[in-house]
Amino acid sequence: MLEADYIIVGAGTAGCVLANRLTACGRFTVLLLEAGPSDTRLQIQLPIGYGMSFFDPAVNWMYRTEPEPALQGRQGYWPRGKVLGGSSSINAMVHVRGQDHDFDTWAEAGDSGWRADHLKAYFARADQILSGADVSGQAHSLCKDFISAGEELGFAAEPDLSKVGADGVGYFRIAMRNGLRLSTARAYLRPAMKRQNLRVLTGAHATQIVMEGLHAKGVRFQQGSEMKSAFARGEVILAAGSINSPKLLQLSGIGPAGTLKKHGIDVVVDRPGIGQNLQDHLCIDHVYKSRLPTLNQQLGPWFGKVKVALRYALFRNGPLSLSVNQAGGFVRSRPGLDAPNMQLYFSPLSYTRTPPGVRPLMRPDTFPGFLLSAQPCRPTSRGYLEIASGDPAIPPKIVPNALATEFDIGEIIEGSCLLRQLAATGPLRNVIETELQPGGNVISDADLLADIRQRASTVFHPVSTCRMGQNEQVDVVDAGLRVYGVEGLRIVDASIFPSIPSGNTNAPTMMVAEKGADLILGKGVPS
Repeated sequence: MLEADYIIVGAGTAGCVLANRLTACGRFTVLLLEAGPSDTRLQIQLPIGYGMSFFDPAVNWMYRTEPEPALQGRQGYWPRGKVLGGSSSINAMVHVRGQDHDFDTWAEAGDSGWRADHLKAYFARADQILSGADVSGQAHSLCKDFISAGEELGFAAEPDLSKVGADGVGYFRIAMRNGLRLSTARAYLRPAMKRQNLRVLTGAHATQIVMEGLHAKGVRFQQGSEMKSAFARGEVILAAGSINSPKLLQLSGIGPAGTLKKHGIDVVVDRPGIGQNLQDHLCIDHVYKSRLPTLNQQLGPWFGKVKVALRYALFRNGPLSLSVNQAGGFVRSRPGLDAPNMQLYFSPLSYTRTPPGVRPLMRPDTFPGFLLSAQPCRPTSRGYLEIASGDPAIPPKIVPNALATEFDIGEIIEGSCLLRQLAATGPLRNVIETELQPGGNVISDADLLADIRQRASTVFHPVSTCRMGQNEQVDVVDAGLRVYGVEGLRIVDASIFPSIPSGNTNAPTMMVAEKGADLILGKGVPS
């Protein structure tokens, strides 16, 4: 029988942080369960290797959504990390925090301890271990043209896009150190694994929370062909992410009663909010053929591959040590807004002939090309997810409900128009040979919306499926991240976000885990 003070389900972005912080004092034992394998393989550690992990079932849950009516019935592809480090081991490594406004609204949902000024202390503590590397010295030279284009439109040059309240255009910081990906597994978990009070089990797929009445007592999990159980003297902590945390709760009889009964699961606690309020960012790319060389010429031909590989082997830098999302920004698409409403990405690479199931970062277009992308920061559409079966091996039903509101439609059209404005500035007009997608025949708002419905896609930021809030009838956890109606059970991952942050979700998830660890240990705000 396995037993520990705390059992953490999921060694992803949040779980690795929790495992480190909860074992640091030496007073508590922690069992960390991860369904996937170790993160030691090369494709995980090599920064640009995320192109190989993008469709690899060995390290990726590879979820598919239901057909989306607003996106011409297309099914979305949602990669999620199934490996030590979780999605921080397979993502594009962009390290940003968001806007003050994002977190002040969290305080309205939780309590004053979730205000932006309070949370900055947790962001800062995480940065002592993992802060994004400045890539401005290695980024492709076309990034400067993008930044100059933004300045011509009146956007400030922002020296640190990673900070809370970033406003303007500049270079992204990425989670990389010494030429290797800096996932939370590498930054937090590896040091903690030297401690005697931490046990990490890989290949351990949690299938059910063990309940004793209304008290969470442990976890059942499958490891290889064996079914095993582990029991918690203190608490069970779900850190399985926005898809797998609500899925595990529902499989355990904690969730919407109607859904549970439909699949023959006994209702332990009727919690209608579990799986609801799903939020995500939708992004539109514009693709351009360039007059100047891009990463296509460095990563495409065999001699280019050899050159960048030698540079990486000798110096641990160059294109293989970076993300292709090298520059971008947080900007206002119209005057009068209190905070940026649009995140921009600039990628000096293109791949217009992508076969299904491939993300060919090392096999881009043969011609020079690049992408401009716009992502509205605060969508108002809400989706949901629910189990599709009582069998833990069956993926859940995911309904993003993208572009369900007129506000979201208007925002993404504005984003597409903004990309056109950037392309028309002097710095980029001199570089662009032609617009490949959506193309010069797409002009009106109606044309742009049709293109968006045909091509727009997620940027993989699902949150809020176990939302924190004060109304236990519709919310799932309280301000202490305790699950309403269940003793001994918390959730500490991106599923508790009351609303989606303005930008990428990895750094805010780390912040939530830092704060969650303090809540579990009964600590105050870090100095």
